[in-house]
Amino acid sequence: MASSEEFTKYVAEQLSGAGTITYKKMFGEYGLYCNGKFFASVCDNQLFVKITDKGREVLRNPEMASPYEGAKPSFLITELEDKELLCRLATATCKALPEPRPKKRIDKNKEDN
Repeated sequence: MASSEEFTKYVAEQLSGAGTITYKKMFGEYGLYCNGKFFASVCDNQLFVKITDKGREVLRNPEMASPYEGAKPSFLITELEDKELLCRLATATCKALPEPRPKKRIDKNKEDN
């Protein structure tokens, strides 16, 4: 079952205290970004956050699950009402994740040799 944009928008609003939260549709599901850094996904209308040691400290006893078959496990966040906890988790997770690699720019005017 694909996630709804309505649910994803709600999750993004709950996380908004952590920074600029955006989302992008990906294969019927959504990727979540905080200040441009991918840190979570919404799959089947559930929130999955990348696993980090700092995130584990925030959650203390996190539930883990794979967002889809064959995916790496993530923290499964079932309690979405505690905005403060969600923001602390997003902030801690993003600080622990590496910076995104710059996108390679393709010069369409360059001739192949």
